[in-house]
Amino acid sequence: MFDANENDPISPAMRALLEVFSTELSEVKFPDVDAEVLEEAASRVRAQAEAVAKAQAALEAARQVLAEGQEALVQKGQRALAYARVFAEEDAELSTRLEAIPLPRAGRKVARADGGVTAEAPAQSDESAPKRRGRPPKSRPSAPLFAEGGSPEAVAIESVETAPVAARPAAA
Repeated sequence: MFDANENDPISPAMRALLEVFSTELSEVKFPDVDAEVLEEAASRVRAQAEAVAKAQAALEAARQVLAEGQEALVQKGQRALAYARVFAEEDAELSTRLEAIPLPRAGRKVARADGGVTAEAPAQSDESAPKRRGRPPKSRPSAPLFAEGGSPEAVAIESVETAPVAARPAAA
């Protein structure tokens, strides 16, 4: 798993010392250190590094599964919140409680070149989104579609009568 240079968990200086002990000092034995003891310790370190690499790969896979689960939950939560908002239109208190729930937007799925599908990062929630620049949009007062007791025809005639008259070009 580890090559001799780039991914070796043994430092270059330690590899140089191991090389010296395996060649020039191979017959020398110090009280608790010799070429065999050093090589055995280096093998343990490589095995431990390999175990760490496997654990990191498993952790990354678990994080991916968690992210997918969270994304699915956000999508279901968005749908549930939308249904609940429609259900609560007549109940002002419940509607207020539902409006106070700041669910993040669900990410969109994007097709990859290899045929797989990956989820884009979810859009930022209102609290973490950067502040929009420019003038806020004009708010129009909401009025009922038809005035009380008025028919669609009466409203249409009234709007034509009160509309400003534009200058019309003369017929030639």
